[in-house]
Amino acid sequence: MSIEAVVFDIGNVLIEWNPERLYDAEIGAARRAELFARVDLHGMNERVDLGENFHAQVTALAEAHPDWTREIMLWHDRWIEMASPSIPRSQRLLRALKARGEPVYALSNFGVETFEIARAHYPVFAEFDALFVSGHLRMAKPDAPIYEALERETGVAPERLLFTDDRADNIAAAHARGWHTHHFTGPDGLADRLVAEGLLSEAEAA
Repeated sequence: MSIEAVVFDIGNVLIEWNPERLYDAEIGAARRAELFARVDLHGMNERVDLGENFHAQVTALAEAHPDWTREIMLWHDRWIEMASPSIPRSQRLLRALKARGEPVYALSNFGVETFEIARAHYPVFAEFDALFVSGHLRMAKPDAPIYEALERETGVAPERLLFTDDRADNIAAAHARGWHTHHFTGPDGLADRLVAEGLLSEAEAA
């Protein structure tokens, strides 16, 4: 059965997401490792991805860990540096699909406020036919309801969707629903998959 739409994760597919890199540059790898072991920054980020207020969550965590206040606030004050740079070839692939008239959707774990920061920074976000963002929906991958929401709102059958994501658990959840999936490890592999599915020519995927 042919693919009718391509679904993109955003972080580490269209733009890089690497908080550790910023912290390593700012405070050194050893102190960053200690910080991340003592303070659940990723857990805080998951709450933001589920719709909790970005500033309030970071500030509350900083207040709870006064020895790390300055470091924790970097997560808020320099967030866009953690969500960068872009992955140019992935963005070219999205635009090539659009040029072919293929529907493209975003399915991404993102906070409400952080998504707006990223959308202002990356024009490619405006090119999706529909956006399914966890913070707005208050549900996140890999839980089934966010996949169901995309199916329902787009009207595309699971077996006609091709989904690419860098996380194996998110891919597995989509596969369990009957979606075609591509575990993203780099844009070259995604390009090859889109060509193999007949969604792009080799020239279009270059």
